[in-house]
Amino acid sequence: MIRLSEINIYPVKSLAGISLQQGQLDEFGLAGDRRWMVVKPNGHFITQRTRAQMALIQPSLDDNGLRLQHPELGECCVPPATVDSKRIEVKVWDDLVEAWHIDHEVDNWLSRAVGEACHLVWFPSDALRQCDLSYAQQGDRVGFADGFPLLLISAASLDDLNQRLAEPVPMKRFRPNLVVSGCDAFAEDTWREIQIGDSGFRVVKPCSRCVITTVDPETGKRTGAEPLMTLSRYRKEGSKVMFGQNLVHDDRGLLTIGDSLEVIF
Repeated sequence: MIRLSEINIYPVKSLAGISLQQGQLDEFGLAGDRRWMVVKPNGHFITQRTRAQMALIQPSLDDNGLRLQHPELGECCVPPATVDSKRIEVKVWDDLVEAWHIDHEVDNWLSRAVGEACHLVWFPSDALRQCDLSYAQQGDRVGFADGFPLLLISAASLDDLNQRLAEPVPMKRFRPNLVVSGCDAFAEDTWREIQIGDSGFRVVKPCSRCVITTVDPETGKRTGAEPLMTLSRYRKEGSKVMFGQNLVHDDRGLLTIGDSLEVIF
């Protein structure tokens, strides 16, 4: 039987993630996932692609909101965005979104942690960022994730990769929202519609991987060409290396570790 074995959210795009026992689905994916983003003063997003050290900033969520922890700078408490927050236009890939700027003190702390001047912004609930209509449906929304609400990888797919590597890598390198166990390696490539617990999902597109997979999340440093080099030998489609599947959710249910996964087709 295929079961859900990990649930992860990444509150701030490209910072460290948080593992959960339960995750609530909302209009953008898992609640709290990539609702914040780090941007340059011109509004363009910043990620580990250019600032690998972002992996060292650990977010946490509690009743008081978002907190950021850095091994050298300590803790930063992030005030909530409000309707009075300044709205600024930000760019995620080719998409322009009107986001809410958080706070200049947070910007100062984050600029030191990231290594360049930056702002922290919030994706408001009334913002509309349409998923790519080549794969999704009209009305499918996404927050600050790269393109789709959720990313799923099977544990067996990582096991297959690690058998080919001189040094195995953890699942954290690939930043999935959902990890499933109990299926064959890359079985997820063949799925088109699945149900996890009481929630339905469309499997819309393989995930193309980038240099973020070469960043060690424990050190915030690049480790070389792996695992991209090995993946490129057997997971290449055209010029892109694929690992994991992007999902769009059709329900807003509660996901719990141990939930069964049913392949509809």
